[in-house]
Amino acid sequence: MYSVSIIGASGYTGAQLVQLVIQHPKLALAGTYVSENSSDAGRNIAELHGNLAHVNATLTPISDAALKEMANGVDFIFLATPHEASHDWMPILSSGKAKVLDLSGAFRLKDTQVFEQFYGFPHTQGQSLAQAVYGLAEWHEEQIANADVIAVPGCYPTASLSALKPLATHNLLDDSVRPVINAVSGVSGAGRKASLTTSFFEVSLQAYGVLGHRHTPEIEAYLGTPVIFTPHLGNFKRGILATVTVKVKAGTTSEQLEQAYTDAYADKPIVRLRKSFPKIDDVAHTPFVDLHWKLDEASGYAVVTAAIDNVMKGAASQAIQCLNIMTKQPVETGLVL
Repeated sequence: MYSVSIIGASGYTGAQLVQLVIQHPKLALAGTYVSENSSDAGRNIAELHGNLAHVNATLTPISDAALKEMANGVDFIFLATPHEASHDWMPILSSGKAKVLDLSGAFRLKDTQVFEQFYGFPHTQGQSLAQAVYGLAEWHEEQIANADVIAVPGCYPTASLSALKPLATHNLLDDSVRPVINAVSGVSGAGRKASLTTSFFEVSLQAYGVLGHRHTPEIEAYLGTPVIFTPHLGNFKRGILATVTVKVKAGTTSEQLEQAYTDAYADKPIVRLRKSFPKIDDVAHTPFVDLHWKLDEASGYAVVTAAIDNVMKGAASQAIQCLNIMTKQPVETGLVL
């Protein structure tokens, strides 16, 4: 058994991690932590999340002493924390035997100037950044297997890259036309903290972060080409539907697209290649990525749709996938029953 601590356990992603760790056959939950000044400190997680009413886990306030003890006291640490907290705590947490999986954006971007531009504070943890491996589980398996620090991808980049990387790796994209990504997320993507902008009474369907969302450079960095990315907020709880329009190289056939996706995902049990365009209900509360595509050979334009659960494949279950790879278990262990 591998011992696991979760920092930021009171939020949606943290609570999802608690559930996944408890149901995993090879993991034992060693501790659940929240920030020192959190109003949830000292409470049982069962009080906050009804689906965890069977779980007896106290939310312990984090401290410098707890961070140092954790670094050598457990096998794995999950950080479901704000970017700034992950950034500041990583050197301590990664200094011992524990391997760290960070679900914030603190260690996804290797370019520190781009990071400061999009995250609003300077990146000063160069050593930790150099250690960090991007945890897109289907695409970086070899690097993940040997890593001590994992930067778990964002939810929008997970959906977008899952849709686009087969085309990029098969050199099918027309370099003169940027892929256009329109993606809609449920309100859980904004976190558990109450906000007028994510209140169900206020949320309709709207674009936000237009031509400036912090996930744009993340998608571009791991795709290797510029994109137009427009996120939208929808009035539903969980899920992301990303619809991507691309121009493929002249002469590309539907058979070539089919082959690209089959080659990429034939042995990847978390990715489901669908026969029709997926919907969010197909993936909500699951770890799956559902993909479907269609090519108009006359114009050379293709549309690809990816559907994921933003809290699961967009965060918690992808972190578990990475842990499974790091411990040489089947990638779906504890996720697909």
